[in-house]
Amino acid sequence: MAVLAGIVSLSACGSGAADDGESAADKAQADIACAQQGRLAASGSTAQQNAMKHWMREYQRACPGVQIRYVPIGSGGGVAQFLRGATVLAGTDSALKPDEVEASRQTCPGGRAIDLPMVGGPIAIGYNVDGVDDLVLDAPTLARIFDSEITRWDAPEIQRLNPGVSLPPTPIVAVHRSDGSGTTQNFNAYLAAAAPEQWPYEAEKAWQAKGGHSAAGSDGVASQVYTTDGAIGYVELSSAAEEKLPTVKLDTGAPEPVGVSARAASAGIAAAEVGAGGGKDLTVEFDYATEAPGAYPLVQVTYEVVCDKGTPAEALPALKSFLTYTAGEEGQSHLAKMHYAPLPDALAARVRDVVASLS
Repeated sequence: MAVLAGIVSLSACGSGAADDGESAADKAQADIACAQQGRLAASGSTAQQNAMKHWMREYQRACPGVQIRYVPIGSGGGVAQFLRGATVLAGTDSALKPDEVEASRQTCPGGRAIDLPMVGGPIAIGYNVDGVDDLVLDAPTLARIFDSEITRWDAPEIQRLNPGVSLPPTPIVAVHRSDGSGTTQNFNAYLAAAAPEQWPYEAEKAWQAKGGHSAAGSDGVASQVYTTDGAIGYVELSSAAEEKLPTVKLDTGAPEPVGVSARAASAGIAAAEVGAGGGKDLTVEFDYATEAPGAYPLVQVTYEVVCDKGTPAEALPALKSFLTYTAGEEGQSHLAKMHYAPLPDALAARVRDVVASLS
């Protein structure tokens, strides 16, 4: 029952009118090359859940013959379901591992699974410390907080980064994901790259550090931080914004601490190396240790995992139509309003080219 309650279903979405009198359906229809029919089963990342809700709603208005459901069960669960053949699309915040690619050859007859970046965004560090509205932390300090080595908010390491701020002696409650999560993997990757002496853990989807509290999904982490004095947790920016959590500015070594924003995330994505996975795979590799002014380094991309060949024939037209829309100008144009980072134009064009070649 809990899984069914988490399904984002197109059949429940309503319709509405645009402000200028032209219906949203008319606008969407002009920008979406619809499949006539089809069913798409998808699951995975909670980080892209809000973007997926928007995409599905707008696509359904234009293409009522297609039914899509997306179950936000986390990146690990989404990839596992895809590899079992239960879905034709998985959302994940970390690229497939070599063993997962190899396993996908059984799922994708004549082909393999590939990673298509679709939505970007910064991982915000949300916090709840009574009386503290502006907080700066750096990677080494974050690493020690989340490894239960710094346990009070008035610790000297935190005070050094926040001169003039009255920090209370409140115990720190560090909240991490309980489920396998690409957001966890990206957070681990950031700490390992930017604070290697303080963070000895691998960039895995499962949490490895000692101590702390846990919650399921980005929404669960955000909710626990919101309701717990002294809490701190990592979530995508949209979840932090929904809970109205204050967020940490990062001291990266740049002249000024960097606040979290969609614009800073887009700049980070544009500077990343793309295509390291080979073939049609468009894996993105970030520079988590950047000190560039204004660059927020704690960035992730959510990938849509699909077969390059071997998608069931009854689902393929709808899959290609939907992903062409999400990677297109119309699909990307509203992401910043939801605190996501749109793909750079050149990368979005590469994604659309690959989608067109799926078979």
